[in-house]
Amino acid sequence: MATIEMKDMKGASAGSTELSAAVFGIEPNVPVMHQVVRAQRASWHQGTHETKTRGQVRGGGKKPWRQKGTGRARQGTIRAPHWTGGGVVFGPHPRSYDFKVNRKEIKLALRSALSAKLADDEIIVVKSFDFEKPQTKGAVAALKALGVENKRVTLVISDEDVETFLSFRNIPRVNIVPASDINTYEVIDNKVLIMTEQALKHIEEVLG
Repeated sequence: MATIEMKDMKGASAGSTELSAAVFGIEPNVPVMHQVVRAQRASWHQGTHETKTRGQVRGGGKKPWRQKGTGRARQGTIRAPHWTGGGVVFGPHPRSYDFKVNRKEIKLALRSALSAKLADDEIIVVKSFDFEKPQTKGAVAALKALGVENKRVTLVISDEDVETFLSFRNIPRVNIVPASDINTYEVIDNKVLIMTEQALKHIEEVLG
């Protein structure tokens, strides 16, 4: 079981905590992580793209010219795909890009991502962010004290920590994720993963 040092808002040591080996100490399963991230990104596709076929394009009801005797190729409609303004062949139509991933694979991918982050020394656990009211200036100072002010950060906080969310939400390069919404893509899409102690406990309860 690994142990990680906790810090406070000022970057000073605030004790240490043990991490669950089942969540932070496994061998990362890269293929499963890849599949889960693909599924997550695919689900973001709206799939509202649409093109018109020759049956949907306006016009073209009349035959352009008679079938024989003109010396030109026979044509049935000016809205055939090879005409300018005609329909589109094999164009995109509304569809869903979602594909299924088992819940066990989703949890395995998340445990793998957290274990990889810990192995790369890219996890910081903060005792708590004690904001009495939203304060962006204080949030910027906290990032500087933790030594991550110029890095892309994912901040995982408890669902009830509204003051912390409001303090960090306008800071560029900081992505805030409630503990209940943590996912593989947002865990790995950063240079540093910062978690509060309360959020860490929630994650270990769900994934342990």
